[in-house]
Amino acid sequence: MSELEYQEGRTELDAFGEFALIDRLTDEFEPRNASTVKGVGDDCAVIGEGMRKTLVTTQTLAEGIHFDMMYTPLKHLGYKAVAVALSNVAAMNGTPRQVMVSVAVSNRYSVEALEELYAGIRLCCERYDVDLVGGDTNSSRSGMVLTVTAVGEADEERLAYRSGARMHDLICVSGDLGSAYSGLLILEREKVTYQANPNFQPDLDSYDYVLERFLKPEPRLDIVQALAKADVVPTSMIDVSDGLASELLHICKASQCGCEVYEERLPIDYQTTRVCSEMSQNMLPVSNALNGGGDYELLFTVAQKDYERVKDLEGVHIIGHVTEQGLGAVMVTPQNSTITLVAQGFRN
Repeated sequence: MSELEYQEGRTELDAFGEFALIDRLTDEFEPRNASTVKGVGDDCAVIGEGMRKTLVTTQTLAEGIHFDMMYTPLKHLGYKAVAVALSNVAAMNGTPRQVMVSVAVSNRYSVEALEELYAGIRLCCERYDVDLVGGDTNSSRSGMVLTVTAVGEADEERLAYRSGARMHDLICVSGDLGSAYSGLLILEREKVTYQANPNFQPDLDSYDYVLERFLKPEPRLDIVQALAKADVVPTSMIDVSDGLASELLHICKASQCGCEVYEERLPIDYQTTRVCSEMSQNMLPVSNALNGGGDYELLFTVAQKDYERVKDLEGVHIIGHVTEQGLGAVMVTPQNSTITLVAQGFRN
């Protein structure tokens, strides 16, 4: 059936969010192989029949949607493309081993430009002991599209799905939140200024942290290792790619639970607070933390019995606890009022 035959009574793509669209497209797919342990619906697919499971995930970055070449160095882009795929493996409490990279580019890009891109890919692979084992190159009518498939592994008893959170579990997050989106805001501001005045020379020295958080995020494999050393297996886990609120709602949906997090416990860097104050008097740092996304930190839950083991882990913050499903997902303010969490999503 051609596209023209779908015009009458069609549903526009923007009527669905990313995950609602995935659910609709894949709802009728059922696993046919015993080796398919987990299919669609988590950060990675899980396959294998032994105790050691294989994790597989794919991430696509498209020019004009996920990155802007006006302010994205190609080396940073290559690094980031691999890093965000490895983050999905970390979000299953796994260890990445291999990646495959496919790239479609227009003739606007030279061989030297692609060499710079792959220098960033190589840097990320070397940093995290991951092998580049294949991929594909193709032409594009305009711009660039990067797709990275990451393969990892984990022992079955240490796997963390989104669906394992239970009543009274502690909610934890690594690092800080909202800084990547703050970096994007700075870059977009400087872009607008430059377009108005091409002689403008941006001064970005005082924003180095938030810029690096957006342009060159790091998968939190160090947290996976720290949890293993502490002998803690998260009851559920996800990475923060679309904002804290969105990821909390994913865990609540998959685990059929509610959650309560505390605004004053959300980890926010001072540069994020500063950027928000510069951008607008009405821009709150907590909004960046809840809805900004792109931080690629790990959000996870642990049983209360593991409190002593996680409370002093470097880079880990306990921000709330799991509640009954009927209580919904809420944030408690310092004034002790509750705000219902809504997934606003992150598009860059």
